[in-house]
Amino acid sequence: MGYQKTTVSIIGQQAAVSKSDFYKHFESKDECFVAAYEVAIQRVRGCVTSACEEASGEEWPGRVKAATAALLELLSNDPALASITLVEGLRAGREVYDRYQGALDSFVGYLNEGAPSSNPGGKVPEATGEAVVGGITSLLGRRILAGEAEQLNVLFPEILEFILSAYLGAEQARRIISAE
Repeated sequence: MGYQKTTVSIIGQQAAVSKSDFYKHFESKDECFVAAYEVAIQRVRGCVTSACEEASGEEWPGRVKAATAALLELLSNDPALASITLVEGLRAGREVYDRYQGALDSFVGYLNEGAPSSNPGGKVPEATGEAVVGGITSLLGRRILAGEAEQLNVLFPEILEFILSAYLGAEQARRIISAE
């Protein structure tokens, strides 16, 4: 259905609460969506953070692999979560869009933590993390809109190669992936 077509009445029906009860908690649909969006982003961030912590003894490629696998698994298992974080966050107005951009920036930080600063082609450009995260979110958002959210995890090898190639070069990325 999406953000634009969702009404307070529909939210109330889905949550089994009256309109008056809804308005006891939220002033508007927008305020409700912001709250839901924050919960969704915290869930995604928690998943990525946990995966990174579990792989903390590994080198950067291993941490990236763990975080990417965990993220894709989470989103594949919860298409509604995938939709709210990667599609509806772009449609729900400026406040949510700013939060969406803030979330992307935080994931850039995770990606860049411990990343190599150069590869066989030379220095890794400063905007690499932002470009990689932006590219992945765009790809995933398009797949979600196409009704393929439950299959996002099958993109894992390609997404991992994309990430690693940006920092290590294609040859090294393929070597790491083929060693799996």
